[in-house]
Amino acid sequence: MTFSWKRVNAIFQKDFKEFTRNMAVSMVIYLPVLMAAIFSRMGMDPLVNSNFTIGFAFTMVGSYVQCCLIAEEKEKNTLRGLMLSPANTYEILGGKSALSFVLTMVVAVASVMLAGYTPANIPVLGLGLALCAIFFIGLGTLLGLIAKSVMESSVIVLPVIFLFSTGSGILSFSEKYPIFSVIEYIPNLQLLEMATKVDAGAGFGEIWSHLGIIALWSVVIYIITAVVYKKQMVD
Repeated sequence: MTFSWKRVNAIFQKDFKEFTRNMAVSMVIYLPVLMAAIFSRMGMDPLVNSNFTIGFAFTMVGSYVQCCLIAEEKEKNTLRGLMLSPANTYEILGGKSALSFVLTMVVAVASVMLAGYTPANIPVLGLGLALCAIFFIGLGTLLGLIAKSVMESSVIVLPVIFLFSTGSGILSFSEKYPIFSVIEYIPNLQLLEMATKVDAGAGFGEIWSHLGIIALWSVVIYIITAVVYKKQMVD
């Protein structure tokens, strides 16, 4: 079966209509932007501010919103209808992720601007943001497929929000507890390290490994998501 952008667009438009009707979920997109503006007024360092609010945008918009949208589809049994439709796995996952991707990128860019941070290399940072957004949306999709209801999805995503929003804080324990040192490889911290190097004048040869790690996270999470999705099709 060939890939159809029309089917992806139809799923995107359906999700957009449902998103605008669900105020409990749609209001979440304003939180990272509001936090970036408040922290900027408080005099927080622009890079630190943007890193924290971007991480919050990834978890709240990319993962939380996506998780709730998928769980809502399951709760209404409309996801089963999509699975039985002519749309294939890639079209369904792509269509279900498109809205969250657009929202996540818009909120992340707005957070960076309000934080007062000016990247030294906008295209590289943009690529890093896109790869991170893809990972967190994949994670939200996976959690949404696992959750049995919208209520359960809002609970199951909390550890993700805590871990990925406060990852830099957890790193302070790495000297005492070496197990926490693995946290430095999570996507948003790789993005922070990459941005810090770029601001210091690093070239692509010094930062490609960070992009590679983020891309690897994304590939792995979508492989797992595809496996769980196909299992849902036969359950």
